Amino acid sequence: MPPPDKGGGILYAMELGMIGLGRMGGNMARRLAQRGHRVVGYSRTRATVDEHVPYGIVPAYTPEEAVAALKPPRILWFMYPAGEPTEQAIFQFAELLNAGDLVVNGANSYYRDSMRYAARLQERGILFADVGVSGGVWGLENGYGLMVGGAPEVVARIEPLLRDLAPAPDKGWVHVGPVGAGHYAKMIHNGIEYGIMQAYAEGFELLRRKTEFQIDLAKVAEAWRYGTVIRSWLLDLIAGFLKEDAQMAEVAPYVADSGEGRWTAQEAIELGCPAPVITHALHERFRSQDSEGFQYRFLAQLRKAFGGHAVKKASE
Repeated sequence: MPPPDKGGGILYAMELGMIGLGRMGGNMARRLAQRGHRVVGYSRTRATVDEHVPYGIVPAYTPEEAVAALKPPRILWFMYPAGEPTEQAIFQFAELLNAGDLVVNGANSYYRDSMRYAARLQERGILFADVGVSGGVWGLENGYGLMVGGAPEVVARIEPLLRDLAPAPDKGWVHVGPVGAGHYAKMIHNGIEYGIMQAYAEGFELLRRKTEFQIDLAKVAEAWRYGTVIRSWLLDLIAGFLKEDAQMAEVAPYVADSGEGRWTAQEAIELGCPAPVITHALHERFRSQDSEGFQYRFLAQLRKAFGGHAVKKASE
């Protein structure tokens, strides 16, 4: 008899191919294997596949091996970087699949891309679901937040996997709607994340600049974790790294943007829906990426031109 899950339900083993064994895909494969599922793992490099064999992952070194190791109807879960890498991988494997097989796109893909992938695969009779995945490097231990798009019967087919990837069988995952809805929800999730992170950064910068108070940022962060209305998992992480290095002198002031913040801002424009906090947070990331500062030099020179204001020289 299958073992009971922590939520009181019954787990039953499935099999799937995890295509892409990076930080997210590899840990997800390990979590599923720990819970009794048969996971065939494929990555573009042999060494990456071999790293996961000790964790119970069945190795596959070519797409053909991965597909052959699974009984039809197959489930292939893709965890490649969004965009061209995901598209190439999905349609490379699609050549080897049969009608009734299921492709799950777990990348941070643009939702319109997932809708396009689904339409192309449907021509071959291949099913599709898009899953927005949150949890980062902590997901292996704590579980992943999952936002799923697809037909109800398709989502039902992967429900045992969703229940075991999530923090609890009945918590942390949601069937959002049809194909595309999962990645749409994840896009908005990441836009919100941009805004929250920016607010924390600005607040701690204000604390740091009030030098006469000599505020211990790490102690404030630790205290805020309990009882306050701004406590969160992000604040837990903040308290952790401030305790280790509050100055962060070795960290370059450069913040990358993965694309989802841009898509969220674009969606707000298309819908005529105001989203100033998310858009501002995105623009702050752009500013951190600007090593030339042309627009600020431009503004300084314009102030000099109309008002005779002094301009600080770059060498000063």
